[in-house]
Amino acid sequence: MIDTHCHLTFPDYEGRVDEELRLAREAGVHTVITVATGVPNGLQTVALAQQHDRLFATTGVHPLHAHEGPHDWALMIETAKHPKCVAFGELGLDNHYDAEHRPVQHAVLDQQLEAIAGSGMDLPIVVHCREAFDELIPILQKTGIPGSRFVFHCFTAGPREMEMLLAFGAWASFTGVVTYKNAKDVQEAAAMVPEGRIMVETDAPFLTPKPHRGVRPNAPRFVPYIARSLAQLRGVDQTPFERTLDANATRFFRLPA
Repeated sequence: MIDTHCHLTFPDYEGRVDEELRLAREAGVHTVITVATGVPNGLQTVALAQQHDRLFATTGVHPLHAHEGPHDWALMIETAKHPKCVAFGELGLDNHYDAEHRPVQHAVLDQQLEAIAGSGMDLPIVVHCREAFDELIPILQKTGIPGSRFVFHCFTAGPREMEMLLAFGAWASFTGVVTYKNAKDVQEAAAMVPEGRIMVETDAPFLTPKPHRGVRPNAPRFVPYIARSLAQLRGVDQTPFERTLDANATRFFRLPA
C-alpha cells in the first residue's frame, strides 16, 4: 500500500525514520509521501526523500504556519522541481485554531496559489481544509487550476462538504478518523466518494487508527487499517480495494511503478 500523507521530518521520528520505513515495508506499505508544512520544511522533506528509494516529498506552507513568514515562494517553486517532490502543499485554511492569524492564512494562501499558478508546473496540490469548505473551495476555483489537481487530505467533515468537494472535481483522502466510532459523518461522506477519487493516509504522527488508537506517534505501517475500515463501510472486498487505492495514489501523484 501507499501512505499518501505523513510527516516524517517531525521530531517524533528523529533517528527513527529508517526503522519506521522498515516496519512499514513489513506491513505491506511500500511507498510513503512525507508532507511539508513550510518552505524550509520542504527542503527537509526532499532531502529525506533522497535518502530512501520509495519515499517522496512535497513543498508548501500549512495554514497554521502561515504566520511564520516571510515565505520564499521562488524557493518553493525551485524545490518542487526536484524529482522526489511530487506535490505542492499542504496548503489551505484552518478555522479550528488560531483565529488571530486567519487574515494571514488568507493572504499566504493567495500568495502561494498565485506562485503555483504562475509557475507553469502542473504538480498535484495537497489541501488542508478544516471547518473552511465554504471559504476555501471558491478561492481554489478562482485560480483556474482544475479541481482534479487537488486532494483534500484528512477529510473530517460530512456529506454536505463532500458534495461540495466532489462538485469541484477534487479528490478525498481519509485518515484514522474514519475508523473511529464517533465519526459517523466522516464515514457517511467516505461512502460517497467515487472509486477513482479516493485515497488513504496516516497523517502520522497524528490520528492513529483503531485498533491502535492512542498510540503516539502514528506511523505509515498503520495505513492498512484505514483501508480495511473504508472497504467495510463501502461494502467492498479489501484486497481489490487496496489495489484501487494504490492505483489512485500512483496516478494522482504520478509515482513510479
